[in-house]
Amino acid sequence: MRTKPLPALAGGVVLGAVVGVVLRAAMDAQPSERPATGSYHADKPTGLSGAAALLAASVLADSALEHYRGSFENPAMVAPLISSALTLGSSAGQFFSLSPTRPSRQKAFVLSIAVGAAGLGFHIYNVFKRPGGLSWLNLFYGAPVGAPAALSVSGWLGLAAERLAAQAAPAPRFFGLPAGRVLAAFTSLALIGDVAEVALFHFRGAFQNPFMYAPLALPPVAAGLLAKAAVAPVAKTHLLTRAWLWTTFLLGVAGTGFHVYGVSRAMGGWRNWSQNLIDGPPLPAPPSFSALSVAGLAALSLIEREAHAGNRQGR
Repeated sequence: MRTKPLPALAGGVVLGAVVGVVLRAAMDAQPSERPATGSYHADKPTGLSGAAALLAASVLADSALEHYRGSFENPAMVAPLISSALTLGSSAGQFFSLSPTRPSRQKAFVLSIAVGAAGLGFHIYNVFKRPGGLSWLNLFYGAPVGAPAALSVSGWLGLAAERLAAQAAPAPRFFGLPAGRVLAAFTSLALIGDVAEVALFHFRGAFQNPFMYAPLALPPVAAGLLAKAAVAPVAKTHLLTRAWLWTTFLLGVAGTGFHVYGVSRAMGGWRNWSQNLIDGPPLPAPPSFSALSVAGLAALSLIEREAHAGNRQGR
C-alpha cells in the first residue's frame, strides 16, 4: 500500500492559494493609465502585499523543513516559524483588507525583520563554530546563511506596503527619497542575495542539470535593470525590465517544478516523501524569485506613478 504525501499535498494547496494571490497582485502592479489625482492609498499596494505573502510562505515552509531536520535542537528555532506565519497572515490580511493600516500588522512585520536579523547572526555563528570555521564544506552543509535574510525581506516588504497605504500623497517617500526608487534598489539587492544563495547550493549539486544555471543567469539581469531604474534620472516605461521580471517570476514557478522532479528521483520517490522532502532539493526555495519579481514590478509601477505625478505638478 502506497503512502500518500498528504502534507505535501496540503502544502501545495496552501502555496497554490498564495501564488494565486500573488498573480493577482502582479497584475495589479502593472502601470495604470489613470491619472494620479488622489492619494496613493486609493490604489492599495497589493503588489507588495502579495510579494511579502509569497516570500513569507516560502520562508515558513523552508524553515519548518530545515529546523525539523535539525530536530529543533535550539528552542529559538521555532521563532522563524511563528514570525513568518504572522507575516504571511498579515500580508494576506493586508491584501484583502479594506483598512489601509493596522498596528498589529506593522508589529508582525517588525517582528519578522528582527527575527530574520537575529537568525542571520545565528546561522553565521553556526558556520564559524564548525571544525574548520569558514570553509566551502561548512557553507555547503552548515546553516544556510541567506535563509533568515529572506524573512527580514518579507517583513520589510510588508512594512513598506503599510507605509505606502498610510501616505496620502500621489508620490510617497521613504527616508526622504521617492518610494519607488528605494523599493527598486532594495529589491535589486535582495535578488542578488537570493542568487548568491542559489549559486552556493547549485555548486554543491555540481550543476548536474543544465537548467541549474538559469537562476544564475536570469535574475542578475533583472537585478541590474531594477538598479538602473532606481538611479535613472528620467523615469520612463520600463518594458524590458518588466519583461525580465516576468521571466524571473516564471523561473521561480519552473524551479519549483524541477525541485518536485528532483524529489521524485530520490530513492522511493514521493512514496518516501517524509525522507525525500527533507533531503531532496528544497521545494519552498524557488518561489522566492517569483516573490521578489512581484516586488520589483510594484516598484516600477511606483516609479512611473511618481514621474506622472511630477509631470502634473510641473504643468
